[in-house]
Amino acid sequence: MKQCILFSLTLSASLLLPFGSRADGYRNPVIPGFHPDPSVVAVGDDFYLVNSSFCYFPGVPLYHSKDLVNWQQTGHVLDRESQLNLKGASVWGGIYAPTIRYDNGRFYMITTNVSDKGNFLVHTTDPAKGWSDPVWLRQGGIDPSLYFEDGRCYMVSNPDNGIWLCEINPLSGEQLSESRHIWDGTGGRYPEAPHIYKKDGWYYLLIAEGGTEPGHSVTIARSRDIAGPYTANPANPILTHFNRAGQANPIQGTGHADLVQAPDGSWWLVCLGFRQQNGAHHLLGRETYLAPVRWDENAWPVVNGNGIISLDMDVPTLPLSPLPPKKQRDNFDSKTLGHEWVWLRNPVTGNYSYGKGSLKLKGTSAGPDSTTESPTMLLRRQEHINFTATTSVSLENPSAGSEAGLTVFASEPSHYDMFVTQKTDGSKTVALRYRLNELTHIEKELSLPHDCKKAILRVTASPTVYSFSASTDGGKSFQELGKMNTRYLSTETAGGFTGTFIGLYAVSPDNHGDGIFDYFDYIPKSE
Repeated sequence: MKQCILFSLTLSASLLLPFGSRADGYRNPVIPGFHPDPSVVAVGDDFYLVNSSFCYFPGVPLYHSKDLVNWQQTGHVLDRESQLNLKGASVWGGIYAPTIRYDNGRFYMITTNVSDKGNFLVHTTDPAKGWSDPVWLRQGGIDPSLYFEDGRCYMVSNPDNGIWLCEINPLSGEQLSESRHIWDGTGGRYPEAPHIYKKDGWYYLLIAEGGTEPGHSVTIARSRDIAGPYTANPANPILTHFNRAGQANPIQGTGHADLVQAPDGSWWLVCLGFRQQNGAHHLLGRETYLAPVRWDENAWPVVNGNGIISLDMDVPTLPLSPLPPKKQRDNFDSKTLGHEWVWLRNPVTGNYSYGKGSLKLKGTSAGPDSTTESPTMLLRRQEHINFTATTSVSLENPSAGSEAGLTVFASEPSHYDMFVTQKTDGSKTVALRYRLNELTHIEKELSLPHDCKKAILRVTASPTVYSFSASTDGGKSFQELGKMNTRYLSTETAGGFTGTFIGLYAVSPDNHGDGIFDYFDYIPKSE
């Protein structure tokens, strides 16, 4: 049987440089794509980092590095339903900012599930062997963090729009002291993301202010007593691009930071930020950035000399440990999916089959529009402004209205879909559809030849448009289906706290009809 249709989604774009290590420094972001709210801990000469995951399952991606520049995902902290209930979670809900810490041979991750019961922590002695079930915590707010000292564990979070402190038992979750208000920040809105560090006899309290928009910033205060009072740094904020020096920077919204000291004594900061494209829009979500910190004795920390970070960081680094290039093709021949793949909310695992050289998605009535159920949809982050992705799809035992294909997904009401569908007369078509809140439109539809059973889908990427095209000769030539503007899927337009994903999905109105995908390629252009 011949292969008939090759779909192509193209973003016309400028050339970009590769992320990670360089001969004279490194390139930001160090973890591209939707990786917000980074928290980092050093254990010996190893670094571990976690990010928010919001409505996506598994939750809280876990990264490892030897040099703070080159990061490899080793799994997820929350990888089973007993740890992570995402029922009804939207792109505004689910898992908010996590913190990772290490004490006396044990790792701890504390976070908030705003769609469940609030703040909780999990722990493990070996991240590679899984984490405990949640221990729920009494102190409210979001963005909780932990500080360990002399056998005691302190928790900070931001109930009542301020920073509060209490002592807890990190294994049982029992609160051992009453919550105490310790700082309000410098007056910026949404004081959040608190972390406590101790240096030179001072307790330093780092927070974010200004909201996760261009006005985001990082401020710091200190005290001789962990319970305060805390005195603000006269030079606050120590990091922001919401000023004249940062107004033309391609990175905006810098904030929500965590500090870490390397084995050589140097200090570093990880933070979130976003890269703008197509005007003042960003699609990839908030990403993880790295900056050096000068922190002299009894002094305030200074980020990158001037509180501004850049894409090209021409600074000394730790000895670099480059990683092998990421695999660009997934043949779905493994019994486990790669760590890059996630689901929208808790998946119905029986709807997914892989490990024999293809991915089988069982179509259900829940599609990408669903705001309550988990659609049969497998997604991976768009990590580059410019990319090419390719897959192959066929419909198996379809009923009228069944469809399977590719989605560029920002949120339930904002996505572009290219798919093969079964018509009531038994024929099949390939169509391009966009969903923009209340607006749904079929841009173009092509009839498939009767002997066409399989289709190949391709995605390529740029700052201003997604261009979709199809081929009936196995990819030798393409017919354009349409060009879609990127700004309609941006955070500024579509909303939510997450970035854009590329997904494979299947839908069947009567739960009868499957999508079969032979492979999926994701090939970034140089950035």
